[in-house]
Amino acid sequence: MEKIAARYVYTLDGGGPIRNGYVEYCPDGEIVAVGQCADPASEENFIEGAIVPGFVNTHCHVELSYMWKMFRKGTGMAGFIDQINALRDTKPMEEKINDIRYRMDRMWGSGISAMADISNCADSFAIKKESPMYTRTFLEVFGTEPEDCQGVIVDVLRLQEEAESYGLDAAPTPHACYTMSPELLTASSREGLKSGYLSFHSEETDEEEEMLKYGRGPMWDNRKAAGMSVPPVCGKSSLLYFLDRLQEVHPAPFEENILLVHEVCMDQEGIDAVKTAMKHPFIALCPCSNLFIHNALPDVQLMRRNGLRLTVGTDSLSSNDDLDIVRELFCLQGHFEGLELGELLTWACLNGAAFLSKEAELGSLQAGKKPGIVAIENLDADGRLTAGSRSHRIV
Repeated sequence: MEKIAARYVYTLDGGGPIRNGYVEYCPDGEIVAVGQCADPASEENFIEGAIVPGFVNTHCHVELSYMWKMFRKGTGMAGFIDQINALRDTKPMEEKINDIRYRMDRMWGSGISAMADISNCADSFAIKKESPMYTRTFLEVFGTEPEDCQGVIVDVLRLQEEAESYGLDAAPTPHACYTMSPELLTASSREGLKSGYLSFHSEETDEEEEMLKYGRGPMWDNRKAAGMSVPPVCGKSSLLYFLDRLQEVHPAPFEENILLVHEVCMDQEGIDAVKTAMKHPFIALCPCSNLFIHNALPDVQLMRRNGLRLTVGTDSLSSNDDLDIVRELFCLQGHFEGLELGELLTWACLNGAAFLSKEAELGSLQAGKKPGIVAIENLDADGRLTAGSRSHRIV
């Protein structure tokens, strides 16, 4: 039996933090007991910070780790896509694999216990199999030409078989409205929903909204210039368009866990539509990526007022400087008033575990669970995150 104590212990089991608390655990990481120290000064292992459950990164593209520091910031989505197209696969496979392994190890060491990861190929599969981190892999598809739909589905189902041969939980998922024909958007959603999960890039930028609502803007111009088909101009937000395509699979409501990633442009109309159509919607906030690409953030306060279940992702190293959950939380704390550390951790731990249906094991510090035990150090005098706050795994 081992014991760790800290100024704050965030169990995330419904109450606030335990001040001068402790966690007892087995060598394999199973929580035995959580409580308050009778005499904090006598504790051998005491952290002047917080003890929290392992994080869940609900949106990452770990296979793009080789793109670290290659991108210009502030280009908008059209400029970002141009860079992706120019820089993808510009490094040898050995270097790409080494970068994936390095970043997976760093994420684990910083306290990330589980991840919802996007894959377009098999580069990360063997490393995920080796990692102690739980991953669910969303096999993302693209295809703007309707006649390519069936071929794209055949290819992604082969990729799913390959992922499953490594013992991974994996299934197809659509990318975004602007990279897919209406037919492929529905077909890939149909395949993904069979697994019980879907992850979808939604309303990431105003440029996306301009395409769907008005048939104009930088992303529209890029697609037309490249001779690619563009999504239908429907006069609706891209989120409402997605819901229309989703209901081509079957009528709402949807019982599956559906993760809407980014939602920078989400408004009340969209929230109402999501709550009507989906029984278990989740939002993945990736604030550092949003600021990196187009210097905008979602209306988190609106989401909070509407009771949406928020989670936290890092996105990829093509649009972020690190895969660090604490950095994402510090970003959110700095941009939105009234966010206490306990609420932020609920998003980053418990809600993420719920999206992956892993809350029986992950997401909170409770006896019998193995969520990972993580220390966050360098908090301020009031227990809030600072620019110097860092996390590391205890077990």
